[in-house]
Amino acid sequence: MCRQKPFLLSVAVAIVMLFFDSTAYAQRGPTPVAVSRVVEREIEASQSFVGTVMPLKKAIIGSAVDGRVVEYPHDAGDRVEEGEMLAQLLTDTIRLEWEAADAELQLRQQQLAELENGTRPEEIEQAKARTISAQATMRYQQSRRARVEAAYESNRALSEEERDSAVSEAIAAEQAYVEAREALRLAIAGPRKEQVAQARAAVAVQQATADRLKGQIQKHTIVSRFAGYVTAEHTEVGQWVKQGDLVAEVVALDQVEVTVYVVEQYVPYVRVGMPASVEVPALHDHAPFPGRVSAIVPQADVQARTFPVHIRVLNEMVDGRPLIAAGMYARAKLPTGRKQMALLVPKDALVLGGQQTTVFVVEPSPDGKQGKARPVAVQMGAAVGDWMQVSGPLAAGQLVVVQGNERLQPREQDVQIQREIPVTDTAAATEPHARSERP
Repeated sequence: MCRQKPFLLSVAVAIVMLFFDSTAYAQRGPTPVAVSRVVEREIEASQSFVGTVMPLKKAIIGSAVDGRVVEYPHDAGDRVEEGEMLAQLLTDTIRLEWEAADAELQLRQQQLAELENGTRPEEIEQAKARTISAQATMRYQQSRRARVEAAYESNRALSEEERDSAVSEAIAAEQAYVEAREALRLAIAGPRKEQVAQARAAVAVQQATADRLKGQIQKHTIVSRFAGYVTAEHTEVGQWVKQGDLVAEVVALDQVEVTVYVVEQYVPYVRVGMPASVEVPALHDHAPFPGRVSAIVPQADVQARTFPVHIRVLNEMVDGRPLIAAGMYARAKLPTGRKQMALLVPKDALVLGGQQTTVFVVEPSPDGKQGKARPVAVQMGAAVGDWMQVSGPLAAGQLVVVQGNERLQPREQDVQIQREIPVTDTAAATEPHARSERP
């Protein structure tokens, strides 16, 4: 009998507290609340994956030749454009050789052009004039020879020497005419194709020599192959560098790639080209950056069972500097499930205390100013911005308490509806993805 006294005393205390609590609630009247509608949306579950910001391109640039550095205009952190000089090696001697080779090349090119253009009309006219003159001289000498030989044979009035002189001059005149006539034919025919071919070959040989020297000069000028930023210096003015020695490191940051590691069960839902939202915690005042999946590496880490996924993000420039830096920690939101229809409630409607998560559903009075609130147990799913996917005995369009639910008791009670928060003011109307609440 004595053992029952403590139990009876506790029951009596509970009845008294319940009586006073009901009395106090009746004196307070309906609890003022703000409500919002349960909405139904098509969502795609997503999850944030951690990763690292990587430059779109990275090049450790070395020297292609031996030489002494005479110019090194950039410091670490400077921006360089595509083709801009990073370092200049000494080129005085080789430049003189190239200038001489280039001048010789121009000479041979002009000689080839002269052959390809053929004989000028004026030269042909000159050859014709020489031919006519030689022909006239030949005819005169032939006539003179005939007269001298006739005189010598008739009366030997002329000496043998005079006859031989006339014969010799006639033969010389004939040969001069033949030479002038053939020169005219050559002038009309123009250069032989073999001569043109030889001249072209000579130009090609000299062109190769000039190009080789010019290429050596270009190799002495070390340039960046893309626009970016110098991140490391490996030499200085006056230093002798050998072929293959490092000169500078350049990274491209106008666009960056965020590399995240996605667990294998979620990889089938990720596709190349799909949009992705990238958050950089170091830039806490900046909104998430829009990006697109650029590559999915089909090789997993065999220990973690994760696949590298690359997300391309357009960087922003602030005061001429990239806002996102290489090596920054990042989080990317990617889909982890198929699209599905789901019921969503504002996160503020969830009451997390107790053994179950609950929301307070309000049945409004005809005038919409009063109502009955009752707790409904729900299970949470994916987060969609400021909204949460829930499952339970709910229907789209029902009213749930979003403000004032901390003052409600876990039972049905009267409430006063002060305002209804429109659904269009929330992210549920536009958010495309849902974030998984699973770890």
